[in-house]
Amino acid sequence: MAAWTAVCLIWGTTYLGIRIALETLPPLLMASFRWLAAGSILLAVLRLRGERLPSAAALGPLAVLGVLLLGFGNGGIVWAEQTVPSGLTAVLAASSPFWMVGFDACAGGGDRISSRRAAGLVLGFGGIVLLVWPELHAGVSGRAFLVGVLAAQLACVGWAIGSTYARRRAMEENVLGAAACEMLFGGVFLFTLGLLHHEWPLVRFSPRSAGALAYLVVFGAVVAFSAYTYALKHLPVAFVSLYAYINPVIAVVLGTAVFGEPFTPRTAAAGAVVLAGVWLVGEG
Repeated sequence: MAAWTAVCLIWGTTYLGIRIALETLPPLLMASFRWLAAGSILLAVLRLRGERLPSAAALGPLAVLGVLLLGFGNGGIVWAEQTVPSGLTAVLAASSPFWMVGFDACAGGGDRISSRRAAGLVLGFGGIVLLVWPELHAGVSGRAFLVGVLAAQLACVGWAIGSTYARRRAMEENVLGAAACEMLFGGVFLFTLGLLHHEWPLVRFSPRSAGALAYLVVFGAVVAFSAYTYALKHLPVAFVSLYAYINPVIAVVLGTAVFGEPFTPRTAAAGAVVLAGVWLVGEG
């Protein structure tokens, strides 16, 4: 239970950490620094403990997972937070179960989309429309907001495809060793994109952004992921997945309290509709 609580609290705060890190760091390279550092730390700890690391044959699939889950999954979230408030980004990220259900069904052998899940998908989509509709008519700022929303959904797609792929592949490797490799592969992918996007000249560390990045590396990646892995081994998966409902609440509260991010009745209603849709999909 302590591990699950840590996941809920820490991952709920990472959206604020990303927002602070972006004050002076470009998005793609910032995300790459996080995962390259976290993967290196985790790999070093495992080597010191003498634990078995993934075989050479496993590196290809782990590279695919790293690109999908962290390259697209986390990279999209970081990109979105440039124009979307951190709390709303967390709400949008909570829609990943919609995509997971769809890709799982399309991949064959997945669960049938029941009427309850279909209703959840429609309800969740309606919540996202309610969230973004007024911004579509707001000129340049509205278009930037919409790009952020699309980036968050791209992140959900990457996470969903990666999760579907992971479930259909037998994972015989040490779980933490596999995670370290995924972090490194995802970090390399994001680093390459950042260089291609000409972000290197924009890299500048301040005490705030450096502190936020260190928090994301140590707590958001190494500690929280380890806690998540432990929770999955000792608690029912359905219970562990409830973190997806708690993270947005923490992110919204922190974003409003620290940055004064807008939190209107419409925002609250749209967020509640999205989370209700997620709950129906999960229970269906």
